[in-house]
Amino acid sequence: MARVNKRTEMLDAAVRVIAADGVRGLRVEKLAAQAGVSTAALYYHFTDRAGVLRAALEHVNQRAVDYTEGASDETDPRDRLESLLQLELADGTAQNSIAWGELRASGVFTPELREPLAETTAEWSTDVADVIATVRQLTAQDAVDAAERLTSLVEGLSMRIHSGSMSTERARTLLSGAIANELADR
Repeated sequence: MARVNKRTEMLDAAVRVIAADGVRGLRVEKLAAQAGVSTAALYYHFTDRAGVLRAALEHVNQRAVDYTEGASDETDPRDRLESLLQLELADGTAQNSIAWGELRASGVFTPELREPLAETTAEWSTDVADVIATVRQLTAQDAVDAAERLTSLVEGLSMRIHSGSMSTERARTLLSGAIANELADR
């Protein structure tokens, strides 16, 4: 089995710390201890705390791409869309989802995260819009609008699941209903 490289181990630790303590609770010393490296090693790889946050955001996004890859195996576009979005509510994605929510919320106070957050959000919406466009004849803008409604819903449902205010089963049911509504001919 291949050993994960040190940078990836540090990023995995950053996601754990962000998910547990939030972005404001991310301290370089704590991250170094969590990753089993020196603070100098962190600074070598990421330059500063802002560099850690940017890299953690990229890492969270790559992890999401990795776990949603299986959705592309679905041959029916409706099933592909359902799978792509439902995977974001899966039990194994909690840490990623919580870290994403923390990073998104920190964009309010951390202006240097706003652009990368906007870019990754747009990429996700575009990916979902591409699938929607294979199901329904929509203008490109209408497909993006539908994708943004669905991806926003997924983020909100995820936070409700992880905060204990909604069951995963209920969230999945609501998401399925929203997907059906977006794909319905009007």
